Amino acid sequence: MDAFKRHSLGGRLHSDKKSPKVEPQRPGTLDMVVESPPLVFYNTPAQSSGALFSGQLKLNITEPQTTLDKFEMRLLATVTTKKPVAQHCTDCSTQTTEIHKWEFLKEVVSLKHGMHQYPFSHLLPGHLPATTHGTLATLDYSLCAVATTSTGEKITYKRQLDVKRAIFPGNEKHSIRIFPPTNLTASVTLPPVIHPIGDFPIEMRLSGLVTNKEDSQTRWRLRKLNWRIEETHKFVSPACPKHVGKVGGEGKGVLHEDVHVIANEEVKTGWKTDFAQGNIDAEFRAACNMALKPVCDMESPNGMEVKHNLIIEMVVAEEWAPLKKPNQATPTGAARVLRTQFHLVLTERAGMGISWDEEQPPMYEDVPASPPTYVEDFDIARLEAETSSLHI
Repeated sequence: MDAFKRHSLGGRLHSDKKSPKVEPQRPGTLDMVVESPPLVFYNTPAQSSGALFSGQLKLNITEPQTTLDKFEMRLLATVTTKKPVAQHCTDCSTQTTEIHKWEFLKEVVSLKHGMHQYPFSHLLPGHLPATTHGTLATLDYSLCAVATTSTGEKITYKRQLDVKRAIFPGNEKHSIRIFPPTNLTASVTLPPVIHPIGDFPIEMRLSGLVTNKEDSQTRWRLRKLNWRIEETHKFVSPACPKHVGKVGGEGKGVLHEDVHVIANEEVKTGWKTDFAQGNIDAEFRAACNMALKPVCDMESPNGMEVKHNLIIEMVVAEEWAPLKKPNQATPTGAARVLRTQFHLVLTERAGMGISWDEEQPPMYEDVPASPPTYVEDFDIARLEAETSSLHI
């Protein structure tokens, strides 16, 4: 008889799935069209002319008519530290600075349904630091646009800006290092700037290898050559007004430093030893490891800094040989580790390197601004007579 019992329909009527939430319709949407080239500061902060940023904000009104009380956009620079003075404090970990502000409305306006465009432009100063995502802190630039209606509804739009810096290459850098108490001297030639992608040449000459005596000589032989590129991050974590007591007062902070290797290699070949001249010539190429995400050089007034150093280590062993048979050398058992470092400038590639102020057309002093005027006066009666004779 159980087969004739009426089954319950409760499982079908009551579903476990929640009904989707319907978001209220917004009075409009915002979008942006960027018309300027990518934001690149050419050359050092002291020599850069900045980068021009321009575009159009597109406000699409979805309702038949909407009244706007305020429409503005701000260019913000946000610094976020990964080691704040007080943990779980938003004001200690994030600092936001307003660089520029656009106000598109001077009074209340009523907009009809459709697309409305608002052009904007701004020259970013060249002394600003580039966008940086370091191990201790990050620096980001963003645009925040807000349109407020008469009913209090807000139409928002946010866009991240990637600001880069490209330093023009100059002359090669020549450096000399002395390793006392020996007579060894290293002369190194380096490029003025290096880039995250691509390798760069390093030329080195080690001189002062041989010391001659009456019937014998002592000399140094290169056994091992290593190089590495170290990236140093520094940042001063500021304190918010609530936690200034932890750092000793207002305007002070906690200095953090992080040093890590972004490339290293052992050079096994590539050098030439000449004991007659007493020199070792080495040429090799180095490059950053992109898997380790190298960060370009930067320095900011708030204490954020990124720098790079090339460290070269050489292991040399001492040998003794008679002057009559210099090829029959005997190791003395003495060895030294020679270590030296050089500052490297890691920057983005400049490409064509044309900044905004160099893109303007040339100005000619001999050409006037207005069209030329006619000196001779024409007789209208004579012109009409010529016209009638031509039967025009």
